[in-house]
Amino acid sequence: MNAVLENQIVTEDPLLPLSQRSDEALLLTYRSTGESELFETLVHRYERELFSYLRRYLGDAEMAEDCFQATFLQVHLKAEQFQEGRRFRPWLYTIATNQAIDARRRNRRHIAVSLDRAGGETEEVGKLIDLLVSDEPDPQVELDHEEQKRAVRRVVDEMPDAYRDAVMLVYYQGLKYREAAEILSIPVGTVKSRLHTALVKIDEAYRRPIAPQNSDNPDA
Repeated sequence: MNAVLENQIVTEDPLLPLSQRSDEALLLTYRSTGESELFETLVHRYERELFSYLRRYLGDAEMAEDCFQATFLQVHLKAEQFQEGRRFRPWLYTIATNQAIDARRRNRRHIAVSLDRAGGETEEVGKLIDLLVSDEPDPQVELDHEEQKRAVRRVVDEMPDAYRDAVMLVYYQGLKYREAAEILSIPVGTVKSRLHTALVKIDEAYRRPIAPQNSDNPDA
């Protein structure tokens, strides 16, 4: 697979418009020529996607912007370390995820994670989506459903980074198991195991009965 990718990069027409060149070709050409336009093309190509990922991961737009800038600074600084034949996107997400983890460690604010949007392609991911879907039109049911969704968000927020990262990459970003495994530097089986563990915890939180609210009025 890597050999095929490397051959494609080597034989890619250098006269192609920048918008049609592969990520890998742009980076490899940038590191050999230093042409800023090549690097800017990569930044613009991932600007919306990567910023959205970082914002959801961190729960803060300003922190996400800082991490986005830091990520591409690292891409520039580590361009010489990028191995020909490797895919750029998982490499980029590895850098971005490490930057986000460092940012979270520096900033201990409570982070609320939204799980309202779906992504991914696996059975476990489908179950996560199902947990957040309600067909009941009754207002009280909808209110309870919102309470349960908040409980789910709290569970994800309190998960160890290892499980949270797997949920964010596969469920939220829609990456494949192998892409998440490459980003996190773990076997594919470990990604599946962590997602399964996360699913169990989320399922428990979602199905936990909503405690009735007590009235503040003692005469009620």
